[in-house]
Order: sequence, then C-alpha cells, then structure tokens
Amino acid sequence: MVKVNETERWLRLAFGVIVLLFAGIIYAWTVLNTPFAKPLDAGGEFGWTKTQLSLNYTITIVFFCLGGFIAGLLTKKTTPRARLIAGAALLSAGFFITSRLTASGLTLLYLSYGVMCGLGVGLAYTTIIGLTSAWFPDKKGVCSGILLMGFGLTTLVIGGLAKGMIANESIGWRGTYTVLAIALGVVFLLAGFIIRAPREGTVFPEPKAKNAQPGASAARDYSAAEMIKRVSFWKLFILITLIAAVGSAAIALARDLLEDLSVADPAAIIGVISIFNGLGRLASGTLFDRVGVRKTQYFIAIFALAAPAAVALSTLVGSSAIAVIGLCLCYFSYGFAPTISSVFASAFYGTKSFSLNFSILNLILIPAPFAATLAASVRTSSGSFLVPFAILTGCALIGGIINLSIRQA
Repeated sequence: MVKVNETERWLRLAFGVIVLLFAGIIYAWTVLNTPFAKPLDAGGEFGWTKTQLSLNYTITIVFFCLGGFIAGLLTKKTTPRARLIAGAALLSAGFFITSRLTASGLTLLYLSYGVMCGLGVGLAYTTIIGLTSAWFPDKKGVCSGILLMGFGLTTLVIGGLAKGMIANESIGWRGTYTVLAIALGVVFLLAGFIIRAPREGTVFPEPKAKNAQPGASAARDYSAAEMIKRVSFWKLFILITLIAAVGSAAIALARDLLEDLSVADPAAIIGVISIFNGLGRLASGTLFDRVGVRKTQYFIAIFALAAPAAVALSTLVGSSAIAVIGLCLCYFSYGFAPTISSVFASAFYGTKSFSLNFSILNLILIPAPFAATLAASVRTSSGSFLVPFAILTGCALIGGIINLSIRQA
C-alpha cells in the first residue's frame, strides 16, 4: 500500500478539466450554428431555420446521454483507453464531416454533429469523470465541481475562440470545424494514454470530520439494477430533472427577456452571466465536502427556488437589475444538476458501479431541451415572461420539497 502522491492526483484533475473543457464543445452550439442559421437573402449558405437547428442540439444532447450510458455499460468490459479512443474517433469524424456539409445536408448534420459528436463526448465524459473521481474519494464534491466547471465553461472559452475563427475570413466556418476536428481528436487521444485510475492499494487521506455524517458515504455499493429499485433514486432523478429543466428553460429565455427589458447588449451580458453556471458546479461540490449532504440539500433548495422567482419578480416590476440577478441565480442553480448527479451517485450508491450509476442519473439531460422549447411556447402564447417563470418557480418549489425528503439509499 502506497500513500497517494498529492501532486500527481491534482495534476490528473487539472488534465481532466482540460479534456472536459474541450468535450463541452457540444454546448457551444449557439456559436457554432451561426454559419447554418444565416438567411439566404443575407448571403447565407444554408438558411436553415431555428427549429431545424434546435432539433440538432436536442439530438446532440440525447446522444450525449446515450454515449455516457454506453460508456457506463462498457466500464467492466473495455479499457478506459479504448473508450476514449472511440470517443476521439467519433468526435473528430463528426466535426470533419460537418465541415464538408452542403445546403442539402441537413440530415447529415443530424448524423455527424448530433449523433457522432454526441456519442463521442458522452463516451469521454463518463469515462473521465469516473477515472478522475477515483483519485479523490476524500474530496468527491470538490473534484466533481472542478471537473464540471471546466465542462460548463466551454462556451465562454472554446466557443469564444471558435467565434473569432469563424469571423476570420482566412479561416471561415469550414476551417474552424476542421481545426476543431483535429484539436478534439488529439486531446481525446492524449487522454486515452494519460488518464487512468489509481494503482490498487493506494491510500488516500480521510474525509473531513464534517463530511463523516449520515448521507456522506454509501453504506455499501449498489449495482445499477439495485439502485433503480431505491425510492431515493427516483426522488433524486426527479429532483435533478426539475433543476436541469428549470435552468435550461431560463437560459433559453434569457436573451429575449433582457431585450424585452431594453437591456443594452444582452449577448455580452449573457456571456458574463454564463460564468455563474461554472461557479454553481464548484460551489455545490465544495459545500458537499465541507458540510455534508443534508446541509448541501438545503442550499440547493433555497437557490433553485430563488432563481426563477427573482426573474418572475423582475417581470412584475419591470426591473432589468433584478432580471440580471435572477438570471445569474438561474445559471448558478443550473450548475447544481451535473454536480449532484456525480456526487450523490457516489455518496448514496458507492463507487464500485459509479460510472454506470452516474450515467443513468445523467439521463436527466434528455428532457431539459424539451423544457426550454415548452417555456418558449408558453412565452409566445401568453405574450408574457411572467407566466413561464411563474410555472418554473412552481417546478422549483416541487423540486425543493422532493429534495428535502431525500434520504440516503
């Protein structure tokens, strides 16, 4: 038995963050879809509608979840390297094929970007989180929060770089997609040879005393089949679904809301606000390690409810300042969902089947895009932002009640 090398495990966490920063490229679709959305009468090459492009994003998220689930199923049957190399091949090929699309290639877009890229990212996402988390049994929350913060900041960092490259006439959108195909393939391939689980017999520090309380660690390891039979699992699944749905819907309405309130340069403001998504992932994970599951649940319940409620209030009083604060809270609370999936999967159901259990909880991301579509429809039919945000507040309240009723497996 050998004591863990602190420098080594933090370096592995740093590399995991870098890989997930690239993997989060699927969330930069609002930037990457600009070449396809430009109207034909404005010189666009494709002129595809918002509905058609929105469907591609939905397909991507669905196959991202399925890719993660497949990675979980294959954890004990394949090596991490094999899964990461497969992810690299799918993601790189998906971006390269997309870079060669023509105006008649909408279906091919769905297959290349939606199916191939979604599956590729899903395979890598579950594999990297599972392997990296194994290095931090004493800091589950911090590790998950830092990893997922990297995943959530992709739109701001990689998306920002891609936006500049697309606007550069010497590179253009096709060159940008080609560069991304190469860069993503290289990063994922490197991950396949660098990221690995700790050596058997490695000794880790004990968790802090505050975290050694009921709900902090699983009494035993549960298989996926055993997990889904637990009442706690279904409560947790519904809770995370509601948090993700409320956050996704709020984010989808954010720009239109700020424009309705006559806020100057809403796109720039949303870019700054998006940082709160990463902060929410880090904050919820850190709290789990420092105060334990129960107090973290209180924190999540309060912020998840306050977020849509603040935006609803801003529509009543017509305050852009309150709207910005409310949207910051929405992005912040939306960041709770992936961290909860990771941390609670380990804390409630153990580490033996963590990858598969985590990938099952991650399936909650599938309904989130549909919640955004429904919220936009309610906004259009009601002619007001108050109605959808009042409904979202009600969903958050239900989530809060369920949250506070959850107990360890």
